[in-house]
Amino acid sequence: MVMNGENPANGDRSDSASGDGAAPVGLRERKKRLTYQAVSDAAITMFLERGFDKVSVAEVAAAADISKPTLFRYFPAKEDLVLHRFADHEDEAARVVTGRAPDETPLDALRRHFLDGLDRRDPVTGLCDIPQVLAFLRLLYGTPSLVARLHAYQGRSEAALARALGGRVPDRLAAGQIVAVQRILALENWRRIDAGESADRVYAGAVQAAEEAFVQLRTGLEPPS
Repeated sequence: MVMNGENPANGDRSDSASGDGAAPVGLRERKKRLTYQAVSDAAITMFLERGFDKVSVAEVAAAADISKPTLFRYFPAKEDLVLHRFADHEDEAARVVTGRAPDETPLDALRRHFLDGLDRRDPVTGLCDIPQVLAFLRLLYGTPSLVARLHAYQGRSEAALARALGGRVPDRLAAGQIVAVQRILALENWRRIDAGESADRVYAGAVQAAEEAFVQLRTGLEPPS
């Protein structure tokens, strides 16, 4: 999830262009993104204060000054108000693969990207101890319906990566393994930090675990004979 700007729990992208050199975003699209952001921000603030299950969709709509039907046009399910933070990351692995250097393999590109995320303390790697980020992740992982909904987002990430790899059955299998590995690595990093360790303290072990995981992806589950 992207968490940039003054509030690390936000998921903003640039209003003028995406980070990959794409054309500027039109005014209508900018307004739409700002509405998504404002409604999601209002919802998450309320969820963090009172708990996900204790805040109704009607209350969120009132706080965002929109009608309930309008809210559902933007967010089909209540859980999407939180998981909107992951929207920019659904195709991230696919973008890494398609944008890699000609002499770089897809797995090497994904390894490099994940290690760079650890170095930057990117929240999507779980290695981030900013209080607002931790509060958001506690909300996410502590709410069963949000965890269940997250699987749908991860499924779309897996499908996008499979297409970037070629779309064949072996590519779909590889994509599933890669997305699962990244999810488990991030969850383990977050669990250690949530237990009280700092991101700096966890970093070396997180790098080692990532390196070992990508070696296993490259060589398969069977140990070398």
